[in-house]
Amino acid sequence: MTEMILLDPVRVLVGPDQPLQEQGAALLREGRLEAFGDQAREAARTAGIGSTAAGHQLLAPCLVDVHSLLPEPFQGQGETLESMVRSAAAGGYGQLALLPEASGNRRELPDRLRGFQRSDCDVTVHLWGGFSQGGQGEQLTPHADLIEAGAVGLSDGNNMPPVPLLDRAFTLGESGLSPVLIPPLDAVLRGEGLLREGPEALRAGWPTDPVSSETLPLSQLAQLQQEHPERKLTLMGLSTAAGVGLLKQMSLRPAATVSWWHVLTSNSSSAATAASWFVSPSLGNRRDREALVEGLSEGLIQAIAVHATPLDDEECLLPPDQRQRGISGHQHVLPSLWQTLVVSSGWTPERLWDVLSFGPSRLLGVEEECLTQGSNRWLLFDPDVTWRPTRSDPWASKAANQPCLDQPLSGRVVQCGLRTPAFPVD
Repeated sequence: MTEMILLDPVRVLVGPDQPLQEQGAALLREGRLEAFGDQAREAARTAGIGSTAAGHQLLAPCLVDVHSLLPEPFQGQGETLESMVRSAAAGGYGQLALLPEASGNRRELPDRLRGFQRSDCDVTVHLWGGFSQGGQGEQLTPHADLIEAGAVGLSDGNNMPPVPLLDRAFTLGESGLSPVLIPPLDAVLRGEGLLREGPEALRAGWPTDPVSSETLPLSQLAQLQQEHPERKLTLMGLSTAAGVGLLKQMSLRPAATVSWWHVLTSNSSSAATAASWFVSPSLGNRRDREALVEGLSEGLIQAIAVHATPLDDEECLLPPDQRQRGISGHQHVLPSLWQTLVVSSGWTPERLWDVLSFGPSRLLGVEEECLTQGSNRWLLFDPDVTWRPTRSDPWASKAANQPCLDQPLSGRVVQCGLRTPAFPVD
């Protein structure tokens, strides 16, 4: 017998630039959207299907992660492509864009962009092609060939290439209209800094990262965009109030992203536990976090990225200054940001989806997610569910560096139509 479920009433967000339907209805058949509204109600009556009240839940398009890292996509004891797409889908993510870093197989040649999309998986995996050879910022990779082979854009990940090399690439123009994703980060100025400079970091006793490590390269990138207005420069991971202020002043403004963790917290609230959750760029203070939220509200920043950087248990045992910075946890993003932005800051669900789904799609240059009849690209979010994420959950990420593990979370994606790879048989 074919399983059919009528959600009535349910809150429905169909797609970008469409208002939220507070008393909507949706008919689901085997994970696909069969019908909406009165058509769904009539079809359910004809089939003798009763309604399931879900008036507090939200049926909405899938989310889009504009940049994350996955060094060992096909092997290793930690996070793999299979485990990441499963956990991402469980968190409502229908698209992931992976940065080019990879152990022994950096994605800077066309033949290294293959094998990431499986026929039994509906999570779309986009790949950023490497901007420079080996990420060293000395020689360009074959940009045109990478774009033609399917790279969604170009990036050196957490490294900012030298401005002369960026200028050369923009002058050559082989990236065309594809985005070039660059972090405004001066690694020399940052040095060994682990938290953004300020009294909070000093009290915690950690090495500090000056604001100038972001503002100086940001000024250079602004000038570069001014000189090459036809290029699609995208700033990866703004993190300071000063950076948002500079972005606001730019006459020709590049697109920008921010990590979910920088929107959610600050070193003011996490300095005591920061040894476990150092990130790149460095975590700033409460004023930085508030400015980032304001930048999202005003449209200065178009996308909230997960920027997952999965580490295994052994890597997490290393001292903070000897391991890669970063956190993971696709399943924790929507619940955390719903509480922070919708419940506490008065955002509408439409605005939240604009920075978690529609904006990221536009930044990547791909079609925006939306609910359509016959599609299984949907999620059902219940903001009232309380749960405690653990690594024993079969859909959980394998990463050890998930800051929300074993902590109570309010809100959860309770259903998602996406197919993902089956669990391996032990």
